[in-house]
Amino acid sequence: MKFAVHDLVKIRLPLLAAVLLLAIAGLIAWWSMGEAQKAEQERNSAANRKGQVEQRLRQVRIEEQELKDRAQTFQQLQASGISGEEKRLEWIEMLRATQQALRLPGMNYEFGVQVPLENVDGAAYAWFASPMRLQLRLLHEEDLLNFLSQIEKNAKALVLVRNCKLGRIGNAGNPGSTRETLAQLTADCEMQWITVRRASGKK
Repeated sequence: MKFAVHDLVKIRLPLLAAVLLLAIAGLIAWWSMGEAQKAEQERNSAANRKGQVEQRLRQVRIEEQELKDRAQTFQQLQASGISGEEKRLEWIEMLRATQQALRLPGMNYEFGVQVPLENVDGAAYAWFASPMRLQLRLLHEEDLLNFLSQIEKNAKALVLVRNCKLGRIGNAGNPGSTRETLAQLTADCEMQWITVRRASGKK
């Protein structure tokens, strides 16, 4: 079958229409792909924004819980007397009362300068340590354990015993000795009295 020129003239319009339709279909497909990519980008962007919001909300909840925990801890410290300025006069009175209650033969003590335990820059509250050297004359080793136990229990501070050295008194127990000279042992202890208070400059 052969096509003549007049046959091409006859199908020219249908061919042009077909080409035009193909071009329109291509444009529609290209536009659809662009819209699909745009929609995907918008969905990803929305998902990212949602994730950021949820992460921020989680962080806010964590920070709120931390603040509540800190407030609760500080309230507990206030109730126990650990918070606030060092109560050195009360500590001294308690030391003397404990010595008398346990009938210890002798006691000497010396408090050092209170120092911060950590960098307080920017902190609302900070821990402070008051060092103390304690020297006791004892009848028995158990006297030292009882004394330290009473101090840790009753002190309005967190009392940490860093070290204690026991020594024996050579001429103890001579006839006619007083209770102080009846002491059998000496104890030399290094301690820290820990308190927490609002850092300087904070209101």
